Amino acid sequence: MIPFVREFDFEYGRVDRVSPRLRRVICNNPGPFTFTGTATFIVGDDEVAVIDPGPIDEAHLTALMAALKDERVTHILLTHTHADHSPLAKALQQRTGSPILAAPPPARPTSASANEGNGGEGWDETAVFPPDRVLSDGETINGPDWSLTVMATPGHASNHLAFVLPQENALLVGDHVMGWSTSVVVPPDGSMADYMRSLDRVIAGDFSVLWPTHGPPVVHPAAFLEAYKAHRLDRERQILERLAAGDTAIPQMVAAMYLGLDPRLVPAAGQSVLGHLIKLAEDGRVTATPAPTVDADWRLT
Repeated sequence: MIPFVREFDFEYGRVDRVSPRLRRVICNNPGPFTFTGTATFIVGDDEVAVIDPGPIDEAHLTALMAALKDERVTHILLTHTHADHSPLAKALQQRTGSPILAAPPPARPTSASANEGNGGEGWDETAVFPPDRVLSDGETINGPDWSLTVMATPGHASNHLAFVLPQENALLVGDHVMGWSTSVVVPPDGSMADYMRSLDRVIAGDFSVLWPTHGPPVVHPAAFLEAYKAHRLDRERQILERLAAGDTAIPQMVAAMYLGLDPRLVPAAGQSVLGHLIKLAEDGRVTATPAPTVDADWRLT
């Protein structure tokens, strides 16, 4: 079982000092995918970086500008360009004059369903791209008493990044790992194979704390991440069992595997199963007819 943590102290619009170099302001956009809302992190003091400004929300922008009073924003950084993370970047840039830094646009086509019924996890369709500077895996951004090293973590999104804060042995992990829930992987841009490789990379980092963009921090990452990985491998096993039992359609598998699931999350569960099935197809263990989509007929190879 994953040792989820769902209780933490926050108020919308309040700036909280959560570590020596991090402050957090949470946007009032709660939902089944965003939990209590999007957390925007401010790194450093006086000369700062802002990570994931959030959705278009005037109250959140006002709260951020109040938190940043008399400080210089040197960088606006995006973990990825889902609609609950990046749209406010342009408005924040207009207020601060700061450059927007992010990964390139999505490497794979995004599906229309990615922007429907998913509580804000669809793509940012505003004109964020191209960013002012494209970030590369391994590069470091420096501040007066802080630095952030870019870690490419594709999977939840093909252009997903995390940011290592070495002074605190911390990882600002975006949506790749969350303390309150598992992360959604929606094909075709989301890739379960990429996700699992990125998860192994985060595990190998041996961080002291993970700071997700939704919910509380993960303060015992080693055990948590092993449980997170085990959960994904168990889902893969369950899917293979459902196929062996004769299920051929994703809705059948979801009904059998996700008992008591919130109806709002059923489409996301189907996308997650699809992500696993595509990975299994890439591994040569299953086949899809006529093509690997959510409506396909799936069978063991």
